[in-house]
Amino acid sequence: MARYKELDFNERRAASQKARELALANLKMRPPVDEAEQAQRRAEREARDAARDEKRRSAKQVEAAAIAESSAARETATVAVAESTEAERKAARDARYSARKGRKAGR
Repeated sequence: MARYKELDFNERRAASQKARELALANLKMRPPVDEAEQAQRRAEREARDAARDEKRRSAKQVEAAAIAESSAARETATVAVAESTEAERKAARDARYSARKGRKAGR
């Protein structure tokens, strides 16, 4: 069985140079970039990005509107509770109490 032969410095350097030349040859074989196609791709990408940004912006506006609406509803409920008179609150409490007693008696 043959033993593994370690490459010396000159052999490694030659292999590296050959790999560089091969990579450069492959790069030179690539077709040239069409400027019109590249501009079209750039325009499509910018349009897609603008649409995505607009969608995000509208979603944030909808969310902000929903938050504002819920906080307005919460304020309205708070004002309604604050405006209710002591007698109304007492009547509501008594109604809850009698309903609870009715449920317990029905068991």
